[in-house]
Parts: sequence; C-alpha cells; structure tokens
Amino acid sequence: MNRRDCLAFLGLLAAWPASAPAQQPTPPRRLGVLSITSAGDVIGEANLAEALARHGWKGEDNLRIDWRSGAGDRTRLPQLADELIALKPDILLALGTPSVEELRRRTTTIPIVFAVVTDPVSQGFVQNLAHPGGNITGFTDYDGPLAGKWLEMLTQVTPKVSRVFVVYNPATAPFAPLMLRTLEDAARALRVTVEPAPVHDAASIAALASRKDGGFLVLPDFFAIANRAQLLAAIDEAHLPAVFCIRAFVDEGGLMSYSTDSAEQLRRAAGYVDRILKGVSPADLPVQNPTKFELAINLKTAKAIGVTLSPGLLAIANEVIE
Repeated sequence: MNRRDCLAFLGLLAAWPASAPAQQPTPPRRLGVLSITSAGDVIGEANLAEALARHGWKGEDNLRIDWRSGAGDRTRLPQLADELIALKPDILLALGTPSVEELRRRTTTIPIVFAVVTDPVSQGFVQNLAHPGGNITGFTDYDGPLAGKWLEMLTQVTPKVSRVFVVYNPATAPFAPLMLRTLEDAARALRVTVEPAPVHDAASIAALASRKDGGFLVLPDFFAIANRAQLLAAIDEAHLPAVFCIRAFVDEGGLMSYSTDSAEQLRRAAGYVDRILKGVSPADLPVQNPTKFELAINLKTAKAIGVTLSPGLLAIANEVIE
C-alpha cells in the first residue's frame, strides 16, 4: 500500500461512526403503599395494579409496588412505615388516616397520595383542599351531608329507631369527634339520640351485642373494616338495624350502607400517582372530595331481624340483595 492509499484508509477509519454503548434498561420506578388493612381486603393490591396499568404502569416492567399492611393492627404501622421509607420509593400511597399520619412524620420530600381519608385539612395533612402545599395530596371519603344521610336512613326503618350507637375505634378514627358533632346536629332535626360506642379490641366489639333499643352506625374506620366479621356477628346478636361505612358489610350480611365507591377512590388515586411520577408536584394537585356514592340494602337481613324499610329508601338503592 503506497502512502496515498494508507492516508486514505486512515481517513476512512476516522470517519467511521463509533459503536454506541449498550443502552442500559431503565430501572422501574418504586411505589410504596401503606394500609392498615390487608393487601387483599376491600381496597386491594389487585385493584391498585389494575388501575395503574390503565396509565401504562405495569408490574415489574416500569413500576414496582411495595405493599405494607397492618392487618387491622394500628400498632404495626410505625414499623411498616419505616420499612417503606428505607426502600427509597419515588412516591407513597397512604390508605386511610393512620397511614398518612405515620408517613408524614417520616418524610416531607417523598410525594404522598392518600385515599379514603376524612377531613385532611383539620387533621393538618394539607393546608387547604384547593392548594394542599407540601408533599401530600389525595382523595377524601367523606363530605359533610353524608353523616346526616346515615342517620336519616336509620329513621326510615320500622320499628322506629330513636337512639343510634356510633361505632368507631378512637385510635384509627381520630376524625370521629368531627363526625360526632355533625351527627349530633343532624340528630336534633331527626329527633334521635346519638351515643358514642367506641371499640378497640375483640372484647369491646363483642360487648356491642348487649346494646338494646336502638340502631348502629359504623363510621368509615379501617379498624372496623378489618374486623367486620366480628362486628357483624355482634350486631346480628343484638338484633338491631345498622348502617355501615362501606358496601362490603352489606355483601357479608349487614343491613345497609351508604358510602363512597372504594374502587373509584383507588382509580382516582392511581391517576394522581401517574401524574406525579410524570413530574407534576403534589402541591399543584387539589385534594378532591368524593363524587360517587352508592346505597346498598340487604333485604334478607331486614327480614331476619324483623324490620321493614321505607319504599322511598328502597327506590333509590343502587343494589338490593333479596
């Protein structure tokens, strides 16, 4: 090869594009979920995965979900919250008030989306609904008139209910005083008496069976949801009418429920998770009140405890179990 050919060959080599380095796969983002109930209960892991998949977040492909649940035990949540924070998630989902309480104590930087939470402003989770500020936003499960509607449902039962026992666990329902004030206001107009009936363990739940001459109102409390089999058994033994905070109670033998749609709450929360993972700040996403409610009635239970429900109440029910 002569000098001219050698220089031409070297110039050709210099012009040849370098091989691009092998592209490394993008690691999946990480979502930490904290719930006081088990992952398969009511608002479950499968429902969340399905809701996220609609936004393109599919399993281990691009989003890893680390779920921690207290199985109804409030005392387990601090340790579970520590575990989630140690995993360094990109975002957190808090299901219920106790979960928000624990996570907000541990981070002011990781975005937190909540669902099934009552009055997040008075509990100090957000500054206000329209402009939550900070790293927390989400979806509430309660609006003011809801409490009055629960009581009104119990007044449409024959024999007439004149006293209502309000069931909740103070440790998992710190918002109960707010609800009780609203219930007492509504009770005066409906001419019924409201009486708190706090529960915190199996013995206090079983003691509900001794209540007489009234009806039960079970507040939207994750302790109640996790222990609904025992609650339903005690209320059945008391032989009194009851209105519940979620549809699952009615499906399992409770008389009636008027509540937000839990599946809808999870779908909406998944939408916020998607937007935050794509760069939106939680401070710019308003807290949203529930938009969809459902009334469910179990006529088999009504017959078993010897009560009848008004035709007007039955006419507006979304679901009637006969």
